[in-house]
Amino acid sequence: MEIVYVYVKKRSEFGKQCNFSDRQAELNIDIMPNPELAEQFVERNPVDTGIQCSVSMSEHEANTERFEMETRGVNHVEGGWPKDVNPLELEQTIRFRKKVEKDENYVNAIMQLGSIMEHCIKQNNAIDIYEEYFNDEEAVEVMEEAPSAKTINVFRDPQEIKRAATHLSWHPDGNRKLAVAYSCLDFQRAPVGMSSDSYIWDLENPNKPELALKPSSPLVTLEFNPKDSHVLLGGCYNGQIACWDTRKGSLVAELSTIEFSHRDPVYGTIWLQSKTGTECFSASTDGQVMWWDIRKMSEPTEVVIMDITKKEQLENALGAISLEFESTLPTKFMVGTEQGIIISCNRKAKTSAEKIVCTFPGHHGPVYALQRNPFYPKNFLTVGDWTARIWSEDSRESSIMWTKYHMAYLTDAAWSPIRPAVFFTTKMDGTLDIWDFVFKQCDPALSLKVCDEALFCLRVQDNGCFIACGSQLGTTTLLEVSPGLSTLQRNEKNIASSMFERETRREKILEARHREMRLKEKSKAEGRDEEQTDEDLDIDLEVLVSRAEEEFFDIIFAELKKKEADAIKLTPMPQQPSPEEDQAVEEGEEAAGEGKSEEVEEDLA
Repeated sequence: MEIVYVYVKKRSEFGKQCNFSDRQAELNIDIMPNPELAEQFVERNPVDTGIQCSVSMSEHEANTERFEMETRGVNHVEGGWPKDVNPLELEQTIRFRKKVEKDENYVNAIMQLGSIMEHCIKQNNAIDIYEEYFNDEEAVEVMEEAPSAKTINVFRDPQEIKRAATHLSWHPDGNRKLAVAYSCLDFQRAPVGMSSDSYIWDLENPNKPELALKPSSPLVTLEFNPKDSHVLLGGCYNGQIACWDTRKGSLVAELSTIEFSHRDPVYGTIWLQSKTGTECFSASTDGQVMWWDIRKMSEPTEVVIMDITKKEQLENALGAISLEFESTLPTKFMVGTEQGIIISCNRKAKTSAEKIVCTFPGHHGPVYALQRNPFYPKNFLTVGDWTARIWSEDSRESSIMWTKYHMAYLTDAAWSPIRPAVFFTTKMDGTLDIWDFVFKQCDPALSLKVCDEALFCLRVQDNGCFIACGSQLGTTTLLEVSPGLSTLQRNEKNIASSMFERETRREKILEARHREMRLKEKSKAEGRDEEQTDEDLDIDLEVLVSRAEEEFFDIIFAELKKKEADAIKLTPMPQQPSPEEDQAVEEGEEAAGEGKSEEVEEDLA
């Protein structure tokens, strides 16, 4: 049952002002004291009371609304013309100017403004506010400090089944975002139910990705378009090339057809420097390098087979693991293969065989990283097996500089975009090494343990201050290096250039020497008589055995004499013996030596 009470009021009293007045107090209820309750009270004696001398304060947190910024542009056009005059028509503007110049008001206005302009010109001539007083001074050298790096943020794979972070790409405008490609590269070992999504992260929000990219197959590589930051290019595990437009959402905007795509995972994708900004190329371990235009992704525009025998046979092709393209050298590109060979190619060659210019005998294993020096494009950095190597295009037989062989496998490397002598490497033990060969050549300037699992990929921000490292469990760590490692040092460019040139000259001299030795050996081999009899070619085994025995006994006697000399040094010096005693000792030693040699011969028999 619902109780309803209706208040009734006249229409004339709606909104009427309330009048308050004073009146006498009224006693509504009076509760008398109960003596029984007083008997239940317990006296507290003594009583402890805490007193705080300072003022009591409380802490409050407020979450303010995020301030959103928007960039707007203004297009300035030529104005001040009457409506009937078209400023693009030269005859109309000239006719209008002549008409205005004949007006008397025009002359008066020019005379008044002329004096003001003359005063401003005299001021500029008196003091040059843009004058540089210290042009001859070199850049200020950074204070000497120990190289260091600190962790800024950590971006973890939000999926329950963790995948490796295989590739990273910085946002081209301001580097405020980071694109991470996630996939499992263990052949046929991907767990059931593993997600194929990759993500774009905002550096200020590591808790949740800004956008999820949903490909048909897990992404191995992912690259932002440097001309259009909304467009991304990805290489899939199944060999397809995918393209996204972040303005259209998470789904793929363009996808290559499976018939004309790669047969193996796409390990390298790079945007080309073109007018349209839509051209790119990709590489895979199937031995093919393909050129694409994202406006028509049905099939590639060009295919190059990495066959160093120049027979253009796909079964002889070397699998591509890494790619390098420098915009200042638009006709050249380089490919690092899984056989450890680096291939230099020329895109403008007429035939596919001519496009392979030369090869460099790189590493004992796959070349996981390949990048030209941003200041000296002739020199490039490679990573494979347990070393990182620096090469010169002028020296093809050997690298000009290399690191020591590490205990852990190297997985990726990158040059610093600010300092020509600094590069970064990652290893399978979760270590990031920062090399500065102006400061130290044999060991890294800084070695930092980033995580416990293996590091798979590395990318340096354009300003050289921030480094992103991707690990085997999908964790991307953002690091900030000290100013000494991200600021150009005094005369560093000249020092690095002279070091590259010196090492290149040294390698050229060694190559020439090796070439001469090979020619001498070849001439000796050709000068020998080819019609030698079988008796001349037989090896006298008895002579070789006797020589080996003599060398063996010589080594043993040398060791025995060395031990005896050490024992004599440790014993206290006795009195000087007579010549007769010396002769007796020598005869005893000779007899002992003959006895030991007989024992050794018996043991050998």
